[in-house]
Amino acid sequence: MWYPDWQLRRPDAPQDEPCQAVGDDNRVVARNDLAAAVGVQPGMRRREAEALCPTIVTVQSDPGAEAAAFEPVATAIEEVIPRIEVTVPGLVFAPVAGAIGYYGGEIPLVERIVKELNAAEASGYRIGLASGPFAARRAAERAAPVLVVEDDAAFLASLDVATLGHEDIAATFKWLGITTLGALAQLPRDAVVSRFGRIGAEAHRLASGRDRVPRARAIPQDRAVEERFEVPLDNLEQAFFIARSMAHRLIVSLASDGVSPYLVVVEAESATGRVRARTWRSNDPFDEATLADRVRWQLRAWLAGEGSIGGGVVRLRIAPDDLSDEGRQLSLHEDAVSQAEADRALAQAQSIVGVDRVLLARPQGGRDPAERVSWYRWGETAPHPSRDPDAPWPGAIPAPTPALVPPQSTPLTVEWDGGMPSRVRLRTQWVPVLSWAGPWRKMGRWWEGEEASDRYQLVTSAGAFLVEVRDGITCLIGIYD
Repeated sequence: MWYPDWQLRRPDAPQDEPCQAVGDDNRVVARNDLAAAVGVQPGMRRREAEALCPTIVTVQSDPGAEAAAFEPVATAIEEVIPRIEVTVPGLVFAPVAGAIGYYGGEIPLVERIVKELNAAEASGYRIGLASGPFAARRAAERAAPVLVVEDDAAFLASLDVATLGHEDIAATFKWLGITTLGALAQLPRDAVVSRFGRIGAEAHRLASGRDRVPRARAIPQDRAVEERFEVPLDNLEQAFFIARSMAHRLIVSLASDGVSPYLVVVEAESATGRVRARTWRSNDPFDEATLADRVRWQLRAWLAGEGSIGGGVVRLRIAPDDLSDEGRQLSLHEDAVSQAEADRALAQAQSIVGVDRVLLARPQGGRDPAERVSWYRWGETAPHPSRDPDAPWPGAIPAPTPALVPPQSTPLTVEWDGGMPSRVRLRTQWVPVLSWAGPWRKMGRWWEGEEASDRYQLVTSAGAFLVEVRDGITCLIGIYD
């Protein structure tokens, strides 16, 4: 990502006339569009630029001030790609293989970066995507404002050898009739190295599309999270809650560096001084939910299983290993960013209201709406349905399913006329039944003394209801939206 005029974003640099910034070596480091229109390019000597445009305004580059001004832009980029490499203020390289897998492709990644930059009011950028920094930099120079390079060697082939940045060797190449990078790449590498040495080897490598990988900031080696307990931990429910909290801390910490663990070591120390450790590995990168599951499983084994550690746990540690920033390819409609934000919000809600108050539902078999749903805690593995949802279930209520199902059936006053519902009492007023359907006969558990019942769907001017009639008493069991 390149800002051609970053060094000119200062009060003494005019925007309505050609302007350039030069470094300590009197070479151009930035120029505005008006100067570019007359041929001024970065890397050009100041004298050459002034010869092309005698009226050009020249300012001296101030790297310290430029770096301070560029920090919000670098921070905005790090919101998308946590590990970046700033070459000079206004020029950033970043390894994007993992980010491309995370966001689902090059275009979604660029769109997200652009969104962050626009939010930071950092317009004027040019973005080049390529396999190596050299090709990406050349692509950024030609971007409007984004250019994605599919084949580095093919893209570089038509470029002038002067783009290598070595004037002397570029002049020699041109004297030999080698004017483009493609022509240079076709030369035998050994011949170029024997004639031009190390510089020639580097030039041949770049011209062939073989480049280095950006070396972003290193990932700290010890990213383990640890908790110590003055009162030994021996309650499974409390242990599970702590496991989820520690998994959240670890994944958030690693996410700041754009990496995920494929392997974790769970270590616990008992009140008696015994230390147990277990290694868990996953085929896919661990996320918060899957990591919390593994820690919970291991704590259950250590606290309640055979060979459990005695006296409770006084120290719990989770250490990640086999870290990777490669990410994975998302499915077509998967939005990993929104999912991560939702998971963080649910984890926070669970920590406030308790693990039993944030629940997920899954379908199961049954005839009444309340029977067709099983509930389980968010973050835990969904239990196997106790009733097969694919079974025939004779007497089940036909679609649509009520939008609201009371936790317990509530008595409802319904007036019947010749076995047909005529009106319903809602608080202090009666409303007529406009239409109805039923009955659907439900045979009770006769072996447990439960009587049979009939279910009806009633439509009134105040809403639609699902009711059950048992022993002459009508109860509300569902409300339709």
